[in-house]
Amino acid sequence: MSNLKFADTHNMVAFLEKPTESVGFEEIIDILNANPIKYALTINPTIYTSCIKQFWATIEVKTIDGEMQLQALVDGKKVIIIEAILRRDIQLEDAEGIECLPNAAILEHLTLMGYEKVSQKLTFYKAFFSSQWKFLIHTIL
Repeated sequence: MSNLKFADTHNMVAFLEKPTESVGFEEIIDILNANPIKYALTINPTIYTSCIKQFWATIEVKTIDGEMQLQALVDGKKVIIIEAILRRDIQLEDAEGIECLPNAAILEHLTLMGYEKVSQKLTFYKAFFSSQWKFLIHTIL
């Protein structure tokens, strides 16, 4: 696994209002507003940069009892992050959702989304998406 690092663009908040001057984005805003991920994208807690930097500087990925954990030290305290905690705290209610999509389904839907260079490889580039889908990808990332 690659080294995890702090970036200034982490923890950005999305504003999911329908644009008046950009045609084609309304449907994506509707999807995001109706989805449980809305809370995770729009919540604006107080986040201290010093804590984030400490977290990323000390983070380790461990597997304990078959469960992947992120472990770090923040202000001398051990912080452990697991999937269940993230799902609870950012209010994702999709634990029983789809775990894996077949490649054929992914490629088919990329074509429907207007992805310009669909191939059998599962490496995708934001540049080949329409502007609406670039916006969605950027918002989620």
